[in-house]
Amino acid sequence: MTFTRYAIYFAPPARAEWAKFATSWLGWDVETGNDVAHPVVDGVDVAAVTQVPRKYGLHATMKPPFRLRDDQSVEALVDACARLAQMQPPVTLDGLEIARLGRFLALRPLGDEAALNTLAAACVRDLDSFRAPASEAELERRRRAGLSPEQDVNLVQWGYPYVMEAFRFHITLSGRLSKPTLATVQDALQTRLGPLLPSPFEITDLVLVGEAEDGRFHLIHRYALSG
Repeated sequence: MTFTRYAIYFAPPARAEWAKFATSWLGWDVETGNDVAHPVVDGVDVAAVTQVPRKYGLHATMKPPFRLRDDQSVEALVDACARLAQMQPPVTLDGLEIARLGRFLALRPLGDEAALNTLAAACVRDLDSFRAPASEAELERRRRAGLSPEQDVNLVQWGYPYVMEAFRFHITLSGRLSKPTLATVQDALQTRLGPLLPSPFEITDLVLVGEAEDGRFHLIHRYALSG
């Protein structure tokens, strides 16, 4: 399969019950590359609520999607990801919670995020030699969101505004919702997903994913953190 962009994700292990539900909730499984039937939830149009994040699958972005430089290869990227994972230790947090981030819903970690932020920064920094520079059109599109000076520096240096000190780990569960819908969906998720969430929450591996021509992301390789 040919990919247009690559990214480094945290993608939960498929065997976890919370991950099974959340994958079904979004409707796309990055590991198998298949659509998944949404759960039936009274009062919630799950397909509509999850339309925007569906193509990315269940994940937290560690290194945002990037185009591969012309002088780099996928094989070299695969090897570099393996070396990175061998140098980074697993991360343990207290748990996960369903949270509002502006007008969308996501899972956020509980507890000290220092080690998690260090891991994300290593993904951004250590693999950046594989990233093709952002085009002027892409830079301008990002800037229309109204970036802070710090975020604009990140955009120029790393190709994405919300990395390094601006990074905030989250596992997206919805697109942008109206306030009434936001409350309804959050209540539904709290009832269905909330009791399944892990405590503690462990990150023991990372995945390299690729974006296919249809925009859907697929798992290429999973790497155990063994540093």
